[in-house]
Amino acid sequence: MSLPMFAAVAQATAPAAGASQGALGFSPLIMMAVLFGIFYFMMIRPQMKRQKEHRALLEALSKGDEVVMSGGMAGRIEDVGEAFVRVEIAPGTVVQVQKSSITQVLPKGSLKKS
Repeated sequence: MSLPMFAAVAQATAPAAGASQGALGFSPLIMMAVLFGIFYFMMIRPQMKRQKEHRALLEALSKGDEVVMSGGMAGRIEDVGEAFVRVEIAPGTVVQVQKSSITQVLPKGSLKKS
C-alpha cells in the first residue's frame, strides 16, 4: 500500500464536517461535574463531618473524663491545657499528651469495670 492510499482511507473515515457536536461538546463537562459530585458526597463531606465531631469532642474535655488515646491507652484526665492534657493512666502515673491524640471519651466508671 502506498501513502496516498492511506490518505484516502483517512479522509473516508473522518467525520463529516458540520456533524452535530453540540451534545458531544458538553458531555465531558457533565461527566466531570457528576464525578466531582459523587467524590464530594462520598469522601469530602463525611471527612469534614468527622473532623467537626472530633473538634467538638476536644473542646468538651474536662477534668475527670475517662478517655482513650490514639495509641489505645485509656486514662482519666487530671488537667486540661490549651494544647496538652495530663492523663492518669495508672494510680500515681500521669502522662502529658497532645489533645488531638484523644480519640474517644468513655462513659463514667468505665475504667473501674475492667
